[in-house]
Order: sequence, then C-alpha cells, then structure tokens
Amino acid sequence: MTAPLRDFLEIPYDKLEEMNLAVKQERLDRIPEDQIREKRMRYLADEKRIKAVTVCFTDLEGRLHMLDYDKKFLLKSSDNLTFDGSSIRGFSAQQESDLRLHIDWSAFYWLPSDVFGPGKVLVFSEVHDRDGNPYEADFRSRLRLYRDSLYEKHGYTLNLANEIEGFLFRGSNAERLYHERRAFDFISTGGYYHSLPDDNLRQFMDTAAEVQRCMGFSNEKDHPEVAPSQFEMNYGYSEAVISADQIQLYKLLCRQTAQKMDMTASFLPKPVTGVNGNGMHTNMSISDKSGKNLFWDPDGEEKISKFAWEFVDRILNSGQEICLILNSSVNSYRRLDPHFEAPNQIKASGINRGAMVRIPLGDQRSSRIEVRSIAPDANPYLAVYTLFRTGIEGPQSEEPDEQKRTRTRFLPGNIYDAIRLYKGSTYVAELMGEVVHKKYLELKQASAERCPAALGTSIKVPEIQFHHEVTNQYLWSMF
Repeated sequence: MTAPLRDFLEIPYDKLEEMNLAVKQERLDRIPEDQIREKRMRYLADEKRIKAVTVCFTDLEGRLHMLDYDKKFLLKSSDNLTFDGSSIRGFSAQQESDLRLHIDWSAFYWLPSDVFGPGKVLVFSEVHDRDGNPYEADFRSRLRLYRDSLYEKHGYTLNLANEIEGFLFRGSNAERLYHERRAFDFISTGGYYHSLPDDNLRQFMDTAAEVQRCMGFSNEKDHPEVAPSQFEMNYGYSEAVISADQIQLYKLLCRQTAQKMDMTASFLPKPVTGVNGNGMHTNMSISDKSGKNLFWDPDGEEKISKFAWEFVDRILNSGQEICLILNSSVNSYRRLDPHFEAPNQIKASGINRGAMVRIPLGDQRSSRIEVRSIAPDANPYLAVYTLFRTGIEGPQSEEPDEQKRTRTRFLPGNIYDAIRLYKGSTYVAELMGEVVHKKYLELKQASAERCPAALGTSIKVPEIQFHHEVTNQYLWSMF
C-alpha cells in the first residue's frame, strides 16, 4: 500500500479550542509583540504540515480580504508583504498604490480543516503605507493604537461583545445571484427559539457553533431569531480588538459553513421585506487595571455609574452624525423601522428596545451598555473605534440629563439624510481625519447613487447587487 502523497495539518476540534484559547489569553495578557512574533515564526518553521498562511486585512467599508502566502515564502518575506492598494475600494489612488501588510502575530488562529481545508492557519494583519507607518484608512490599527493609548494613560481595558444576527438562505451564492432570481428562499420558517433538532437551520447552527468554539470564541448560546431562517450565535466578552476580529471571523465561518452545506449565510441588514432585519447589538464596558468594571454602580440610575452615563450621553449627542458609520449601506436603513423591533430613537432606556442605547440588567461583572443601532455590515474596527472614542471624548450636550436621554429624536431614515449629517459634522471629520472622512463619504455616495432615490417599502435589487459585502466586483465594474 502506497503512502499518502500529502500530509497536511489537521487538528481535532478539542485540541483546536485549547490552542486558540491559549493564543487569546496571550493577547489578553499583553505579551510583547517581539516575543509573540518569534514564537509564531519558530512554530511555522518547525511545523512541516502547514502549506499556507492566510493573511487577512479589512478595507475601509469593512470587507475582509484574504491572501494565502506559501509558508516558506512568508518566513523569508514577512517584513515586506506588499499589495496594490488601488485595487481596494477606499484605499490608495492609482498613482500611490503600493501598500504593505504588517502581520499581527498575536491574532493567530488554527483552523478546522474540514471547513477551511487542511494545512492552513490564519492571522490578521494591518495595512501600512510605503514608509511603514499605519495607513490612515485602516481602522484596525487605529483601534489598536487608541486602545493602547487608553491603557497607558488611564489603565482602561475596553470590553466588547457582539450579538450578530444573520439569515440562512437556500442555495449557495444567493446574494450574488439576487439580481437574477430577485428573491431569497427561506430554509426555515420556525421562528424565535423554535426549530426541530435536525432541520437545516439547526444543523447549520450546530456546525457553525462547533467551528466558533474550536476557534476560541467562548460560546454562550445559539438560537433561531424572530424572522424566518434567521439565527444568532452568542459568545463571550473580550477586549475590543479581539472582539472586532471575532466579528470578521464570525461572518467568515458562517458563510464558509453555509457554503459547504449548499446554503448562504447573509448579513444584509434587511434582505427581505416585511420581516425583522439583522442587527449587531454591541455590548460595551470599560474596566481598570485591577479588573474593576467602571460602568457598575449599585446605587446609580439603572445601576450604572456616572462615568457610564456620561459615555452614553456622548454617544446619543453624536448619534445622528455617526449613524452612517454604524449603518453604512443603503439596505441598513430598511432595518431602522420601529415596526420590526429596530432601534431608531436616539435615547437610552432599560426596557425600550426601540432606543438606540439599552441598559441591560447587570451586576458588578456584567454591567454594560448595549448600542442597538449597529448593522452587521458596518466596518467593525471603524464602528468600535467610533463608539469608544465618542463615548470617552465626544462632545457633550448642554441639555439636562433627563431631557437628552428621554426626549424623542430619531436616527436618519435613509442613507441620503445620513450622508448629509455625516458630511456636515466637524466632529466626525476630526475623528476620522479629513482625507479618510472624504474617502468614506465618496464610497457611501457611490452606493446611494446606484440605488433608487425614492426607496419605497420593498427591497430593491440594486441595494443588494451593489451592497459592499456582496462579492460582486464584476457587476460594480460594469456599472
């Protein structure tokens, strides 16, 4: 009997979970970058069964890009990984196209071989300019640097957990082919918390949850959501950059799992008229170096601290101006409809789920705020950076506390109003930087111009066809 021609790395799920959790703990323990880099490079050199390293980065709109580098090449050239930034929407102009990838060796993941293929590992990277400085349109590096500065200056740790909803549709590439079929086919119509143990939706969730778990997500629960074929898989709190990475991984592993089952996992905010849309409720808190939760106060209003309320008030004060960052597509404004449990009111409440910010029940460990108005297609690094920086440093309203938290104001009802408010905001221009503020505006304007100006109530083909997360560059280029 002949020996196998290939011997690529395949690790059992329980071992994968152990390895990925250990790497996550190293990130939480802030092990120095040079030590981590040396450790990872040594591992790659010693492990003969790895054929390629998948290096990821995120563009300005939030699309995850992946390059597979041959392991031997990467070991020799990891300090000189270049790519054409002019081919990435929102990055370099053609005349200044060369950009670099700077690998974050702490953000290293072993992958389940039955889902991603044997012999591969994955690592996140940041984008640098020609001179080796963080590229201004890469918000992963902006978030990381902001996180580090707050830790050094105040001892703050930024904590985050996201509740990401998605739809499961029959057939692969359902979003990409929507302009031909003009409909999505539900895989299940069971409803909230209800699916049979072995139906297609439950099989998908069980499989995707196993992948989550082995990649170190620290799973909590998963269940069908309110809309037909809708799902949500919750996982634990972590530090902000780790959690933002996990948003990208969550969507990637769901899409990959669904594809292998001849289905499509969709994170369009409102893919179907007449049912609830997809949200990405974002739970946030801040702790100090001792681990104390700075948002907790058992005697405070809603049992959160004055510091937490000031954080909330700043977000509410800038709610209209930052709405385009949190709801970045034409389709996302379909979701902000109070008839479908969606948060379109700029207020904070412990019970009103139509409020932009909710104060969940909590204790010393779990006290937090929940920003409910974020769509799952937002750039996670840009959105998280915006929320934390706005909550800590943003402009405050001069209104009395009772009025600014409870009076009824509304988020923009369409992308055109959101663009106008974003464009006129001196605060957001300062937050993003003038050049990037303009680039982002141009991208959102281009998306809006590809869709009908009078949106009406039904979902239109262009808002899916030209949605930035649908991998349809061919159609974009034909427009």
